[in-house]
Amino acid sequence: MASRSDGPRPRSRITEITRRRLVDALCHNGVFWWGRMEEVPFLKRLYDLQALPSRDQRYKTAEQDIIQHRMANDDWGNDWIFVDPRFGLDAGPDEVLLRFLAETLHPIVRPDATELHRQLNEALRHDGYELLVTDAISGLPVYEGRTRGAFHGTQPTLRLKDRPLLTEATVLHEHLRRIRSTVDQDPAAAIASAKELVESLCKIILERSGTDYPNGEDLPALYRRVADLLRLKAESVPASAKGSETSQKILRTLVTTVQGLAELRNELGLGHGRAVPSPALARHALLAVNSTVAVAEFLLDTWQARVDSGELAPGQQASARH
Repeated sequence: MASRSDGPRPRSRITEITRRRLVDALCHNGVFWWGRMEEVPFLKRLYDLQALPSRDQRYKTAEQDIIQHRMANDDWGNDWIFVDPRFGLDAGPDEVLLRFLAETLHPIVRPDATELHRQLNEALRHDGYELLVTDAISGLPVYEGRTRGAFHGTQPTLRLKDRPLLTEATVLHEHLRRIRSTVDQDPAAAIASAKELVESLCKIILERSGTDYPNGEDLPALYRRVADLLRLKAESVPASAKGSETSQKILRTLVTTVQGLAELRNELGLGHGRAVPSPALARHALLAVNSTVAVAEFLLDTWQARVDSGELAPGQQASARH
């Protein structure tokens, strides 16, 4: 990598270590930040190269610099853009770097950005950012840099290995794996998997507790059975209990959330032989993912609490129907 620019770095969430990882992903192993474009046309999508000054006294503009040192002489390395202070990628605001990274994934620049997108997000997540799908062109995703505001981001975890009652959680792991691999690239599939995760968990709890349910029962009905089993109905909270009114509101919200997951899957997710493509975007998938993890964690915690208190027996695994 070329020598880095001098001077103090402004306050930034994206650390120097992360920036070095990003450079590695974009400049090595046959990957180039300009994709299938030339460097000058790529940079013109982001910068006014005629307005940026030259650093070579023979020329007036940054565009002339690039043509001379990258096309005529080729005496700048592939990572030159990341140490040139005119472009703000080495020591500039996070927003400038995120905009540049999103452009490297644009369909015009790189028709298949799947693996590069994964690498960039892996580097960014440590500093609280990620590149999310916000639009599409001809069926290909368009990205934008965002703060990882969603509390589970795109890598949800339920710590399933720490759940002693889940003696067989393969199906839940499969749902989580599908969510992680599709939340950006295929939001509709992630929404469907999120709904199915809650459905599978409800069936596991019912079967382990020896509670029967009809084949083909939908998610809201399954959740009502689990709510009865675990005494999650708002009416189960005594009016004399501390915070009873708030507790009752939250329990009613759980019912609404589960119903919403089922409806979101029907409207935006896969299934039911859709005649047109799903309009789901990554933000819709993240909404489903965060709701799913919140509901699932509460069900697992409550199930464990009921067993620990002796109110429910651990039970034996019933015949699997999920």
